[in-house]
Amino acid sequence: MHIAIAGNIGSGKTTLTKMLAAHYGWTPKFESVDFNPYLSDFYEDMERWSFNLQIYFLNKRFKDVVDISKSDDVIIQDRTIYEDARIFAPNLHDMGLMSTRDFENYSDLFDLMMSLVKAPNLMIYLRSSIPNLVSQIQKRGRGYEKSIRIDYLTGLNKRYEEWIGGYKERLLVIDVDKIKFENRPEDFQEITDKIDADFFGLFPISDDNPSKKG
Repeated sequence: MHIAIAGNIGSGKTTLTKMLAAHYGWTPKFESVDFNPYLSDFYEDMERWSFNLQIYFLNKRFKDVVDISKSDDVIIQDRTIYEDARIFAPNLHDMGLMSTRDFENYSDLFDLMMSLVKAPNLMIYLRSSIPNLVSQIQKRGRGYEKSIRIDYLTGLNKRYEEWIGGYKERLLVIDVDKIKFENRPEDFQEITDKIDADFFGLFPISDDNPSKKG
């Protein structure tokens, strides 16, 4: 089984991945940022390194999806392959930071990859305002994130909302401006109650179930 957590930079994906993995005994698969050879260069010069960075992420995440499909464990994944292609690459293209030629090449490669894999059994989307994202990014103090532009974060948030609005698979939306799961046990329990209801209850998360919207 594959559980995936999606959300903008600083929304709390890694923290929730760790907490749910510990709570349920699931196997976590984290996004690697500490050893990414392009990330620091990208934040210094987005136009020069955007295509390189996105190809690196696409390659790594496709390998993750293939590995997950072969596993008998319940895997919870920190960020998804969809976000690279539906959020980050189009945002870079719209901002003039990735050429149309590179974007079309990247998109063709993504479409080919997605013809070979299945969607997660559950997608958890962490919805956040820009001020909350900025606060969380500042709090964790990663040096290479100090130069992230507000317009870049804003563009990403807009695309996340558009993508989630059209997402057709099993989905749970968490408003992390209101649900502070890291610091309030009752908020974390609210999330696990919804997951339990989906997988084990009589009324699973669906288009007709209000719990789908968090």
